[in-house]
Amino acid sequence: MNTVQDLPGTFPLHADKKFLAESEWVIFKLLCRPIDSLPHNNPEELSQATGKQVTPERCDELIRIVQINQLSGLGSWIARLLAEAGMNAAAVRNNEPASIMQAVNDKAAYAICNEASIHALANLQKQWKGEIF
Repeated sequence: MNTVQDLPGTFPLHADKKFLAESEWVIFKLLCRPIDSLPHNNPEELSQATGKQVTPERCDELIRIVQINQLSGLGSWIARLLAEAGMNAAAVRNNEPASIMQAVNDKAAYAICNEASIHALANLQKQWKGEIF
């Protein structure tokens, strides 16, 4: 359960937005692959299963999005941004919050995340480690 509250000016870390292209959604639906099951796949094998319609690089990114999204308190919107910035779930759990959010800002080429976002992520990391409840 997420106990971290949004702070004023914070990127909405809990917010969900679609991260699949419509064509990707159709492909995975036809393959009977629920999106939540993607982390149980290897990117290359998943790409092969799609007939190479989804590249191994994109499959890797999708897998990381779903894994990050499974962390309590993080929605699919920030999960997508974090994955696009090269993060995985372990990095989000363990790296310095400021460097994580800077990677998102650098990838976007503008400041999406600010000090309040960094503070919120730091609190989530403490929560994940059982340091706060």
